[in-house]
Amino acid sequence: MEDVMRRLRERLVRKLVEEGIIKSEKVKRAMLTVPRELFVPEHLRELAYEDTPLPIGHGQTISAPHMVAIMLEEAELDEGMKVLEVGTGSGYNAALIAEIVAPRGSKRPGHVYTIERIPELAERARRNLERAGYADRVTVIVGDGSKGYPPAAPYDRIIVTAAAPDMPRPLVDQLKPGGILLIPVGDKWNQILYKIVKKTDGKLVVKKVTPCVFVPLVGEYGWREDAAYLV
Repeated sequence: MEDVMRRLRERLVRKLVEEGIIKSEKVKRAMLTVPRELFVPEHLRELAYEDTPLPIGHGQTISAPHMVAIMLEEAELDEGMKVLEVGTGSGYNAALIAEIVAPRGSKRPGHVYTIERIPELAERARRNLERAGYADRVTVIVGDGSKGYPPAAPYDRIIVTAAAPDMPRPLVDQLKPGGILLIPVGDKWNQILYKIVKKTDGKLVVKKVTPCVFVPLVGEYGWREDAAYLV
């Protein structure tokens, strides 16, 4: 079964490279290395390498591989970086980030802090990361990701995997000068993935990357639990 999954993983990555979605060797290596089948529900593992989102429970999803690859490429990740991820989900994206910023045997490993608001998902993500061998490089926190995670700030990169109605100010504040924030912004059906670069003087350069559809970012600086968006 492991060989079958490896071949399916290689086929998917080859397709994403051919489509021009995966552009860098570091993203290619990470997506070839991290076993996505360990981060999807067991009954959906045969679909692990289909390029589609999959449900992971509690109304949440694991993003389609092409969207994951787009975000990893736009983040311009490097070994040694400290990264905040907002929206842990199953832990797959955090593992991919860790594979780039803290590859096994690194002499200057970075670290990933990832926040999940749903305790059951956070606990499952911890188990997934442990099983996949990334627990030492990823810290899972239960909390309101729209407020960031001040104890470990500032961050080289902040990657948000849920859609906000606007750019949460705490995330901008917790980004290092020279850092990059990736975040989907919009309403329930129309979102744009934005890339925000904080210049050394604190000014923000904003780029529209691609239309997208993510689950809502719920929290103080996101959508309220009872917001019409969530109905």
